Amino acid sequence: MANTAPQVPPGTPTLRRAVGRWQLFGLAINDVIGSGIYLLPAAAALLLGPASLWAVLLAGAAVALLVLCYAQASSYFDQPGGGYLYAREAFGPFVGFEVGWMLFLTRIASAAALSNGLAEAVTHFWPGAASGALRIAIVVGSLAFLVIVNIIGVRAAARTGVFLAIAKLLPLAMFIGIGAMYVDMSIAAPVPSPIPVRDLGEAALLLLFAYAGFENLPAAAGEYNNPKRDVPFALVAMIATVTLIYFAVQWVALGTLPGLGESQTPLADAAARFGGGWLALVLTVGATVSILGTNSNTIMMGPRYLHALALDGFGPRWLARVHPRFRTPAAAVLTLGVLSLVLALTGSFVQLALLSVVARLLTYIGTAGSVLVLQRRHRNTAGAMQLPSGPLIPVLALLLSFGLLASASLQNLLAGLVALLLGAVVYRFRRTG
Repeated sequence: MANTAPQVPPGTPTLRRAVGRWQLFGLAINDVIGSGIYLLPAAAALLLGPASLWAVLLAGAAVALLVLCYAQASSYFDQPGGGYLYAREAFGPFVGFEVGWMLFLTRIASAAALSNGLAEAVTHFWPGAASGALRIAIVVGSLAFLVIVNIIGVRAAARTGVFLAIAKLLPLAMFIGIGAMYVDMSIAAPVPSPIPVRDLGEAALLLLFAYAGFENLPAAAGEYNNPKRDVPFALVAMIATVTLIYFAVQWVALGTLPGLGESQTPLADAAARFGGGWLALVLTVGATVSILGTNSNTIMMGPRYLHALALDGFGPRWLARVHPRFRTPAAAVLTLGVLSLVLALTGSFVQLALLSVVARLLTYIGTAGSVLVLQRRHRNTAGAMQLPSGPLIPVLALLLSFGLLASASLQNLLAGLVALLLGAVVYRFRRTG
């Protein structure tokens, strides 16, 4: 069942495979490294003190369990859908739909939130963007630009995402490279200290979700040159790279900014101490580019969930159509863009944002559980990735996800339950033809 793609009539436009291995690696980096890295050092230091340095490494190792589950699942499929596809193939259409439904809702909320975040970030060096027509122009303009790029073609979208990934990494590389020469080891030494029990759950969610976003990469597998080979490579290379970057950033921030946990703009403040105002400005601009880059991936990957759902009969047929010239799911891209714009301008994305924690954890649970089924079903599939120790990694990933779910707030859990119940209602209206 690894290639149960819906049959389309001859002559129907299909998705174009145009994204290669290293572009996927860049897209994976772009999705995970967002604006959070510019706030993570202070938040982690506030909760964990100097121990936050080792905590960043441990979090990377823990998330690697989930990444490996996605890597193995993606090695079985060359279709779009990601976590939706894996859950559908392993557990049937209803469970798959609920996973895809939650993923799509959070992609809309993410695009809306990131558009507002971009306008907020711009105010640090352009105060007039704080309100009024200029703020609206930034929100509308950024979303419109990303929607147009993604409609024009997946190759243009991938190149844009990779360019923004490079642009967001350069300021971090400067921060690490210059800051390493000024680190005071007396304050950067990761000496363990007592951590209040009440902070452990919050710290775990903070650190582990700093690595989130990788789950979206397989969503557009139908447009990758060799997804069964390249998606696993990109995911594994990404988690190793991002973990090293996060560790280095945390080390420099700890060692150059006393009182790191109290800073509102930790990287810019640390950069100002050892590099002057120009480097602080570079880091501030970097945060802005980082937000735009993450939203670029959101607008690229989010519509692929909607497209995959529509192909399976959920939603109007026109959402499943592929543009005859550009060979992209243009209707799905435009739909996500319009819905995100409405939420961004009205502020109603805040309510949907409550779903982000629960939705991500549910798709992690769905994929890790799917791998246990797919491992047995496809154990003889030639060329598929094989995890060491058989079911051990997916089982550990499930335990990790359920542990994090137990740490979520009651408000988050209730929001997730309401969304699941609404999804169950929508599921009943599946098209049969």
